[in-house]
Amino acid sequence: MNQYNALQAHFDKIYDFQHLGAICGWDEAAMMPAGGGESRARAMSTLGVLIHEMVTDDKVPDLLVGAAAEALDPWQRANLREISRAVVSASAVPSSIVEKLGLATSRCEQAWRLHRAENNWSAMEPLLQAVVDITRERAQILADAFGCSPYDALLDEYEPGVTSAMVDRVFADLKGFLPEFAAQVINQQAAEPVLPLTGDFSIDKQKALGVEVMTALGFDFDHGRLDISHHPFCGGVPDDVRITTRYNTGNFVESLMGVIHETGHAMYEQGLPADWRRQPVGEALSSGTHESQSLLMEMQAGRTREFLQFLAPRAQRIFLGHESNDPAWSVDNLHRLYTRVERSHIRVDADEVTYPLHVILRYELEKDLIAGTLKVKDIPDAWDAKMSEYLDISTAGNFTDGCLQDVHWPAGLFGYFPTYTLGAMTAAQLFAAATREVKDLHGGISRGDFSQLLAWLRDKVHGQGKFLSFDELMLGATGETLDAKHFKQHLTQRYQQRT
Repeated sequence: MNQYNALQAHFDKIYDFQHLGAICGWDEAAMMPAGGGESRARAMSTLGVLIHEMVTDDKVPDLLVGAAAEALDPWQRANLREISRAVVSASAVPSSIVEKLGLATSRCEQAWRLHRAENNWSAMEPLLQAVVDITRERAQILADAFGCSPYDALLDEYEPGVTSAMVDRVFADLKGFLPEFAAQVINQQAAEPVLPLTGDFSIDKQKALGVEVMTALGFDFDHGRLDISHHPFCGGVPDDVRITTRYNTGNFVESLMGVIHETGHAMYEQGLPADWRRQPVGEALSSGTHESQSLLMEMQAGRTREFLQFLAPRAQRIFLGHESNDPAWSVDNLHRLYTRVERSHIRVDADEVTYPLHVILRYELEKDLIAGTLKVKDIPDAWDAKMSEYLDISTAGNFTDGCLQDVHWPAGLFGYFPTYTLGAMTAAQLFAAATREVKDLHGGISRGDFSQLLAWLRDKVHGQGKFLSFDELMLGATGETLDAKHFKQHLTQRYQQRT
C-alpha cells in the first residue's frame, strides 16, 4: 500500500495546518485584540492558500490512481473516496480565488463585530458586497465543474448530495405547517403565564452552571474549553475543542442553551473515530448532521421536564445560594419558560417552533444573492419583507437585529443555513430512535446521567465519521431515511400535548 500510505501521510500534514487554522479562527473570535485584524486576515488567507495548494498538489492525482489499485480495507477505501472528493472540489478553484475570498471574509467578519453593534449597514454593505462577488465567482467555477447550479455547488459543500430542489420541497412543507401551528401555540400559551426568574445572574455564576451542565452532558475538559465571543460557536479540532457563548446578565437561559447547543457540537467532535480524525474520512459527516447533535442536546433533551428536574436545584443553588420553594423556580414554570413560543427578531434566541422560519428566510435570500436576482444593497428591505411575512414583525431600520445579526454571510458561509433545519429534523428522528432503544433514557436525563445517550450517539453517529453516507447512517440509527414527520410529531407532542 505504498501509494495509499503516501497519500495518507500527505493528508496528515494537511490536517496539521487545518488544526492551526481552526485555533487561529477561534482566537480571532474570542481573544484577538482589534488591532490584530488586518495582520490576522493576511495570515489566515496565506494559510488557506497553502492548504489549498497542498490538497491540489500535482502528485495527489497519481497517488489516488495508484492507491485505488491497492488492497484496502473498508475504512481506507472510504478515506480514499473522501480524499478524491476533496481534491476534485479544490482543484476546480484557482488559488487566486481562495486568497481573495480569505482576505475578503476575514475583513468583513472583523468589521461585522463593530458595525453590528453600531447598527451600521452602510459601512458593512461594501465589505459584504466584496464577499458576495467573490463567492459568486467561486460558485460559478464549481457549478461549471460539477454540472449544477452555483447555489447547489455551495450547498453540496456542507450537505453532500442535497440540492436546493430537495430543500425547497422540505421547506415548502414546513412553511405550510409552522406559521399556523406557531399562532395556535402562542394563543394557547397566552393562558399559561410564565413567572419571572430573579437571582444573581452574574457572568461568573452563569459560567459555573454552564460548566456543571457541560460536565453532566459528557464534555471532556481535558480536550476542550469554554470562552466568550460575539456569536456562540464550536471550533478547534477533536483533541482541542473550543466552544463559546455570550452572556446576558438579565437572563441566564440564553447563555445556558447556547452552552448546551455548542456542547452538542463539541461532543460530536470529541467522539469522532480516534484512528481516523487526521484524515478526511474521520471528519463529521455533514453540517446538518453536526447541527443535529447540538439540537439533540439543546432542544430534544435539554428542554424536557426530565432535564429540568436535574437542572432546577442546581440553578437555584448557584443563582440563589440555596434550594428554593419559590414557584418561579419550579419545574413546571421552568418548562413553560424553556418551551415558550414567541415571534422574535433573533435567530439564535428563537424557539424551536419559529426557528425554521428564520432559516427559511435566510435560505431564500442567499439563494437569490448567489443567483444575482437579489442585490446586496437590497438585503435590508428584502429581509424586512420576509420577516413581516413569516413572523409578523418588522426589522425596518434595525440592522443589528435584522440582516446584520448573523456572522455567516460576512464569513462567506453561503449554503450553510439550510443545514440548521435539516439538523432539527435529524435530531428529532434520532432522539425518537434513542428513546426506543436506550433503556430508561429519560430517567437517566432526570438524574443528569447522559452516559447512555452519549454511548448510543457514539455508536450510531459520532464514531462513524464519514464512513457512511447520510442515508446509510440514518437507516442504521433509526431504520428509515430522513422524514420530516418526526419533527412535526415532536413539535405537536411537546407544544400541543404539553409533555
